[in-house]
Amino acid sequence: MHHTKPGNWLAVLTVLLTACGDSDTLKAPVPEIAVVKVVERDTPITQDFVGQTRGSTDIPIRARVEGFLESRNFREGGEVTQGQLLYTIDPLPFKAKVFEAEGRLAEARTKLAKAKADLDRIEPLAKMNAVSQQDLDGAVAQRDAAEGSVKAAEAQLDLANIELGYTRIQSPIDGIIGISEAEVGEVVGSNPDTFILNYVSLTDPIRVRFSINERDFLRLSRSLAKERRMGKDQRDESERPDVTMILADGSVHEQFGRVIASDASINPQTGTFKLEADFPNPDSIVIAGQFARVRIVIDDRKNALLIPQRALSELQGNFRVFVVNADGTVTLRAVEPGPQVGQLTVINSGLQAGEEVAIEGLLRLGDGLVVKPRVVEFPETPGAIDKPGA
Repeated sequence: MHHTKPGNWLAVLTVLLTACGDSDTLKAPVPEIAVVKVVERDTPITQDFVGQTRGSTDIPIRARVEGFLESRNFREGGEVTQGQLLYTIDPLPFKAKVFEAEGRLAEARTKLAKAKADLDRIEPLAKMNAVSQQDLDGAVAQRDAAEGSVKAAEAQLDLANIELGYTRIQSPIDGIIGISEAEVGEVVGSNPDTFILNYVSLTDPIRVRFSINERDFLRLSRSLAKERRMGKDQRDESERPDVTMILADGSVHEQFGRVIASDASINPQTGTFKLEADFPNPDSIVIAGQFARVRIVIDDRKNALLIPQRALSELQGNFRVFVVNADGTVTLRAVEPGPQVGQLTVINSGLQAGEEVAIEGLLRLGDGLVVKPRVVEFPETPGAIDKPGA
């Protein structure tokens, strides 16, 4: 058996004690975390609402008389101009009605001429008492009845010509026409399903219809009233602020829009208020029937305090941030968050401008921990407050 000498045991013990002394003197490295400074600036509060596009003018093209569709004179989905011929309906039955009405009018005018001639012959005789008053009254009545028949016949002729005119259907406006609901050769105008043949839409400007809830409507109304009191809004009170439109692919429409119409009251069943906004659409990028989000400024916060949303942590409904002090110590601070603005959050209370808050490693941080802060660039507010396309 091998035995260790007493001197060797002493050397080993000395090495172990020395190693333990060195480990006690080692210090853990101070962790480096990213922080941002709390920013104070005027901030518009925006809200997005889901809406659907429609033509600023959508006019149904109707068959106002019944008959065979004789021709279609446009390219479906193409542009049409005001007064352009779109459809024709077989005019022959309506021309026959015109001829019939013209014959009745001629007959009525002949009878009127005879009645006037009879009256002209009887009136002198009545003055000479050569005929009775009854004969005179009868002649006057015949003349009046004949005049009424002429007027009725003229009205029938006008109606027949109007119906004949309805066989040529023209575009009421400049716009884009859709796909036809009827084919050439079909009978149209015989029932409600065949009354509407197509739609012509004016898509520049394009209109978006959307609804806001009662709470957002009140915030918007108060903001507008405040601006008018401060003399900042010289527009007519019926006008609304500029709005932006976000399309289905996430892109922002290049033109600002303006709310131009609204309901007279809030819908008591849904609790929403309906609005419509028009957007310039010179290149016809947007067409009717698309879903889009409308972003509108519903409030304007002066000197708002802003931090990134990811700096917030929540526990049982209470919101907190980790404030990094000048000496590097971390303080857990309760805050009251306000509305979100893009990737940022407005802080109503709990912070001051210029303070630094941590935006990473929140799960590893604790009250009193010492860290090495690394200030990163503060994110900008979203493009909703900038001009679209800028």
